[in-house]
Amino acid sequence: MITINDIMETNRMITENKLDVRTITMGISLRDCAHPNIDQFCRNIYDKITKSAEFLVKTGEDIESEYGIPIIHKRVSVTPIAIAAEACKTDTYVPVAEALDKAAHEVGINFIGGFSALVEKGYTNGDRILIKSIPQALATTDIVCSSVNLGSTKAGINMDCVREMGEIIKRTAELTRDNEAIGCAKLVVFSNAPGDNPFMAGAFHGVSEAEKVVSVGVSGPGVVKHALEGLKSADFTEVAETIKRTAFKITRVGQLVAKEASKRLGVPFGIIDLSLAPTPAVGDSVAHIIEEMGIESCGAPGTTAALALLNDAVKKGGLMASSHVGGLSGAFIPVSEDAGMINAVERGSLSLEKLEAMTCVCSVGLDMIAVEGNVSASTISAIIADEAAIGMINNKTTAVRIIPVPGKKVGDSVNFGGLLGRCPIVPVRNKYNSTAFIARGGRIPAPIRSLTN
Repeated sequence: MITINDIMETNRMITENKLDVRTITMGISLRDCAHPNIDQFCRNIYDKITKSAEFLVKTGEDIESEYGIPIIHKRVSVTPIAIAAEACKTDTYVPVAEALDKAAHEVGINFIGGFSALVEKGYTNGDRILIKSIPQALATTDIVCSSVNLGSTKAGINMDCVREMGEIIKRTAELTRDNEAIGCAKLVVFSNAPGDNPFMAGAFHGVSEAEKVVSVGVSGPGVVKHALEGLKSADFTEVAETIKRTAFKITRVGQLVAKEASKRLGVPFGIIDLSLAPTPAVGDSVAHIIEEMGIESCGAPGTTAALALLNDAVKKGGLMASSHVGGLSGAFIPVSEDAGMINAVERGSLSLEKLEAMTCVCSVGLDMIAVEGNVSASTISAIIADEAAIGMINNKTTAVRIIPVPGKKVGDSVNFGGLLGRCPIVPVRNKYNSTAFIARGGRIPAPIRSLTN
């Protein structure tokens, strides 16, 4: 039973501690849009998206108004275009990206995800076309997001694609150099990518999903930090219990929004993603939660342990609050989107190497990290390989969203705007190259733990 105290507490969480629902994301299958003529395929997907998501934004705004719960973004994810468009007789999917962008603008959403390929075990012709189209697609669209899954615990790591993605990221940066290489902020490289993730830039509508679903991504780092402020001398058992209780409350808000949106849109409820998603706003930082536990500056020794506790407690608390949990679910550490992470990089306590260590226990991986524009494609590929290996061996999702900004050096910063935030250029300190390693290609075999049948 909901009491007046529960209502007052939730109101304080929203007004004082920046609790919000980060996104309502509608997943839409495009498999029935297939057509050999690319122009007809583009018309098919435009018609389906605009019809399916016609009332998504209004529904989100109505729920926000009626319940007083901020809903920051409304988004759409679609079947990976490498699959949906494979019947098209074409050598480029750039027109498909433009059709996605046009449909997204028509329905008024903030982002559309699914310009994606799943290649952990190898390429099809559609995968090759999709990947080669990414730089131009992201340069000629506004709100289209792209992802490539190139590794998994079951399949190993597609090192041919690892090599290619370093080059694709560099090309994307060059084509969007006049806008701080913003194209790379809309491109994620995954290992063990989930097909029900509502968060961008990595969202796509997985092939095992229903025709349409509505999923919600919650937030609330500020709420967790506030809950820990009165526990200065508490031991870690009490800290974990407090985070669990807080995550439960945050997730219940997301569950309410998801069920209400599902009912009003007449679309099945998919999942709640429990992830603590930070913003550049002061008081809405995962790094500040870590510092509240007693770490002087995020990145100092002990940071990885603190993040492990946080991630585990968020999952345990949120799991009991929702009927369906999925996506990424944990704690995000995107540098440019977290005021505390930005400060830690500027102070020198947080480095690329420490961020890699943190990805062993966080929700995703190396996220929204701006580096010097002259970092080589092979170095970017090697960073991707390291992250994919962490995901493969540990049976978890890992990802890389790295932004080599042309013309920028360590000491500079870039501003992407909105939720994407700003980022000081993070040094890639090890100047030794991995070109020969990346040039080998082939596939790193799956680990022994993949043999579970």
